Amino acid sequence: MIVETLTRTENSGKLTYLYKYNLIEGKIFMEFNGGNQSIKSYGIEVERIDISHGKTVNIKNESIENISPQKEKVYKLLKMLHQHGVSPIHLVDVIGEYVDEWVRDFDLILEN
Repeated sequence: MIVETLTRTENSGKLTYLYKYNLIEGKIFMEFNGGNQSIKSYGIEVERIDISHGKTVNIKNESIENISPQKEKVYKLLKMLHQHGVSPIHLVDVIGEYVDEWVRDFDLILEN
């Protein structure tokens, strides 16, 4: 489910690129004390819509779900992507290290 969207537009010759940076909410189920625990999680989806003469000619998107259970943390990352105009093509390259590091946030939620 999309919780919030940031947008930006860039013009390049005959094409207009509309970027959408979506904060997405989901759930992850983790084993804990012999049972399954449901944890709210947040991820990011980046979409680029290529527009020529008012018509959509191409759409590219990429998403990473379950980055962290900490909404504000993921939102700050979303804002950074938006400010720098990161393309969906580069999403994984740009935030991969954050995702690898923040996966521990889920364990911290279970421990508390």
